[in-house]
Amino acid sequence: MTQEKGLFETDLEKPISERMEAEYGETRATDAPLEMRRKLSFEVKEDIEPLYGPGEIKGPEDIPSEEYRENLINLLMMQADSELAGALGYVPCIRYAPTVEEYLAAAMITKDEFRHARVCYKLLEYLGVDVDARMREHDFTLRLDADDANIGTTRIAADKRVNIFYYPIPTWTDFIMFQFCMDRGAGHQLEDSLESSYRPWARVMEGIFREEMFHIAHGDSWVKRLAQDPKTHDEVQAALNKWFPRTMNIFGRPNSPRNKIYRRLGLKKRDNHEVRLAFANEVRQRCEEFGLEVPPWTPDWGKLPEEAAVVG
Repeated sequence: MTQEKGLFETDLEKPISERMEAEYGETRATDAPLEMRRKLSFEVKEDIEPLYGPGEIKGPEDIPSEEYRENLINLLMMQADSELAGALGYVPCIRYAPTVEEYLAAAMITKDEFRHARVCYKLLEYLGVDVDARMREHDFTLRLDADDANIGTTRIAADKRVNIFYYPIPTWTDFIMFQFCMDRGAGHQLEDSLESSYRPWARVMEGIFREEMFHIAHGDSWVKRLAQDPKTHDEVQAALNKWFPRTMNIFGRPNSPRNKIYRRLGLKKRDNHEVRLAFANEVRQRCEEFGLEVPPWTPDWGKLPEEAAVVG
């Protein structure tokens, strides 16, 4: 009997497609009933009773109120803008790849992010949003000039991307650490919407979530390799010191009124800070295994955004 490899025992010599299939199976969205899908890794607190259950709102014609429509569009807009800005930020990273195999990996990951963006914008089109006009209105290639800039929790433009996507990704080590931190943070956010009350969104989130898990595994395998090599340990530690605090800022303010609305409408499951703590705990576990130190993060609670986007 062949022993199944663990998530962080990826054979880097295998083709990317084989790694993905071996670890996660198909990466396409499923048509299975929502209640038959992947079991969530967390227990939902019953402090807010949702008005609508998983997949209960079957499409645009079933949207029950203007409040529901506005909040759904807001979440989808943040996800779509972040997916597109993230994909465009990844494009230059393909040329950093150290091998032909990793050119393919970086290109596949970038392609995934463009696909995620298109899927989310298509959902917005069905809700009446003029996506082409939005593309003309905003510059999703916009990045800060300085890699060491610190914009805290602020956005520097009028689009709705998470602000971490304004930072440039200047090296291969930054690229894989971005996956280790930001893609992991995105995975925790995505999991919160796998059972969204809006069925079209829940349907596509399964495939997006699976692909995001591959991105995380790719980052983890490289971070582990670089962290355990004395020649590259300090470099990868420096990258962690940069990207971990930036990622901790993406989750939104604890106990925010907007988050409570999302949960009441069945669009999210957890408080912003619960998601942040789940992410931070997982990073600490990986860093202990890989021989890295988690850098401090000192929050300015008053400046954190009220809401957290769903990104991937």
